[in-house]
Amino acid sequence: MKVLERISTVAGNTFAIWIIIFATLAFFMPNGFNWIAPHISLLLGIIMFGMGLTLTTDDFKRVVKAPKSVLIGVVAQYTIMPALAFGLATVFKLPPEIAVGVILVGCCPGGTASNVMTYLEKGNTALSITITAVSTLLAPILTPSLTLLLASKWLPVSMSAMFMSIVQVILIPIALGFIIRLLFAKQVDKVTTVLPLVSVIGIVAVAAAVVSVNTENIATTGLLIFTIVILHNVLGLLIGFTIAKVLKLTYEDQKAISIEVGMQNSGLGSTLAIAHFEPIAAVPSAIFSVWHNISGPLLATWWGKGKK
Repeated sequence: MKVLERISTVAGNTFAIWIIIFATLAFFMPNGFNWIAPHISLLLGIIMFGMGLTLTTDDFKRVVKAPKSVLIGVVAQYTIMPALAFGLATVFKLPPEIAVGVILVGCCPGGTASNVMTYLEKGNTALSITITAVSTLLAPILTPSLTLLLASKWLPVSMSAMFMSIVQVILIPIALGFIIRLLFAKQVDKVTTVLPLVSVIGIVAVAAAVVSVNTENIATTGLLIFTIVILHNVLGLLIGFTIAKVLKLTYEDQKAISIEVGMQNSGLGSTLAIAHFEPIAAVPSAIFSVWHNISGPLLATWWGKGKK
């Protein structure tokens, strides 16, 4: 177990490197990875089950203990990133499938990697975990609703079908993990240290699968999508931080909310894009997965050194 714990720690600390390596391999050797694509939903379900195993009742008690910070974080998550996605898709006059893909990832909840980044940047990790948990639990309603509102201009969106997909791959696995932790807390505590390894493998596999089935699309539109993803992420980080600062939250809370807003659950975006739209719609989520695992550590390193 100690060996697995060390491997898990190393994998978590080098997350961005593995994403880049396997995304590159998938681009140049797609046949080695496209077999993963049909299993993306399962992989995301496993990642979410792991997230459920790490949640405790204290994570939800913080909603009552620090309602202002949690509310600001969740509202910012579901307003800033969707609005930015819609604006970027409109300004850049994106093709319908790519526009929907950008909006879809913008309407997703925060990703679990945000908790790690918040810890590394010396932000309020407890707040980050609570915002991630709350925004994820709200995803079955808010993600389809916002996608319908913002993306139906480009393509038809089935809110009910998307709702069911999110319940299956997000809500049920998290609930199962949470219940198992409540019933078998001591046993679960022994294995939680290796869960980052599971998450890294799952997210890397999802990103590689999406890249492998979209090599031609990435070759022709990759630079444009990458530019939009960078703008989306950086603006989300900046606006999230600014709003938290204007509302006079503590500096630790400002950093946590910035990361929560800027980092999305790109695995969910990929899953929904492949399930409900054309494969190219999953490309923004795949590139987002690569980029925010570069920008996140860079920002965490900057803030972790006490920079303001």
